[in-house]
Parts: sequence; C-alpha cells; structure tokens
Amino acid sequence: MDDPDCNCPCAHVCNFSIRPYEAILSFFSPIQNTLTNQIPSDETVAQMAWHYAFQLGVEPAQVVQKCLTLHFNLDANDDKLTNQICGRGVFLSRQLDAILFLGTGDDGWNEGFWIEFGAYGQIRSFSPNWPNLERYENQQTASPEQIMACIRAHKIIVLPNPDEKIYFERVKALANAKILTITKITPYYGEGVYGEQPEQTPPKWVTPFAELEAVADFGNSNATVRLFSPLLSLDAARMLAK
Repeated sequence: MDDPDCNCPCAHVCNFSIRPYEAILSFFSPIQNTLTNQIPSDETVAQMAWHYAFQLGVEPAQVVQKCLTLHFNLDANDDKLTNQICGRGVFLSRQLDAILFLGTGDDGWNEGFWIEFGAYGQIRSFSPNWPNLERYENQQTASPEQIMACIRAHKIIVLPNPDEKIYFERVKALANAKILTITKITPYYGEGVYGEQPEQTPPKWVTPFAELEAVADFGNSNATVRLFSPLLSLDAARMLAK
C-alpha cells in the first residue's frame, strides 16, 4: 500500500518483514481499523501472548511479562481519545541476569516479544526481536559519586512524560531545582553504548544503563522526574571526560 508517511525506503507499508541481520520478524495488519468492539481483556491478551511467543520459539524462562499497552483512536488534532481503545498489547521482555530490556514493545525495537490485539481479538501487529548474544566481559558499576557527577555535568537524559507537549520547558525549569533526591534506580539493558551513536545497525553491543526516579525540590513545590544515567563506571568516566 502506498503511504506518504511511511519511513521505509521503498515508501510502502511493510506488512510483514523478516530481517535476519537484525534478528527481527514483524507483522502489521493491513486491515487494522478503529473498531472498539470486544477488545480482549488484559488477562486474555497476556495468555495469548505467551501462547504465540512459545509457538515462535521464545523460551518462556528467558522473558518476563513487563508492560500492557493500549492503542487509542485519535481526534482531528491527533490527540488520544482515551474512551476509545482500539487495541491492547503486551510486551514479554527478554532478560539477561534478571535485568530486563527497556521499553514497552510498541515504542521501538525492544528485545523480546510484543503483540497487540484489536476488535474481536484480531491480531493487529506483533514482533519477536531476538538476536544471538554472547557474554563479552564484566565491568564495574558506577559509584553513586560518579552518577551524581554526571547529573551535575548534564550528562544524563531527562525522559519525557507520556504525550508531553512542554518537554523542553520542563527541562529548562529543572535548572531551578534546589535539591534533587534520587528515590529509585532501575537497571535496564539496551542496544548500543550509553551516550554513543551506533556506527552500524544493529549495534554490536548490548550494555546496561540506569533509569533514575527522582524528586526535584523547587523550594515551594516538588516535581517527579525520570532520568537515564550511565550505569557502568567506564561509561560514566567517558561521559565526564567529554
């Protein structure tokens, strides 16, 4: 199907693709619609996801059910109509040493298995992403002092909130915070090296990084913020040396 908004070089919607070099198989239904009738429940979606993942050769012990996702119809301004769910999906994240991969499955190529169902249980799309991985080396994790130094040196990434339209204004306002308190650190794996643009597709490395949950204290108000930070000591030192 011709699609002027398609990002593929061929300018056609790729309904089914197999990319051995990237270890990705993907399907996008050509007859997706905006119907909201009989969307499967969370429990049904999860059950069917595990069933189809097993059929595609995904080892159950190597994935963890991570995120349930919703697909909404849009209004004339491309804003979500939260009362019109037309798809429900789930992401079975690959795990390495009990650490999951980042993402929800529908927000990019995340290692694991993602599937979405629409009206009457029709499969809208799915994608197993499963490259072969070999352990390369163990590295020391960054110290709290290194992570704090990266924050002070602006070597971290402030994550946008869902559907946020004032991201840059919020990031600018964070400079006025008097105290930033880290309340939670969650490690994730991701493709590539933190802070480095990959030279090839797919990236050669899979490396860990950290998601930080923090509270910014402005003196008269507080705001919750999520950050990406290097998790390896070598990555933190490299970022601080730039």
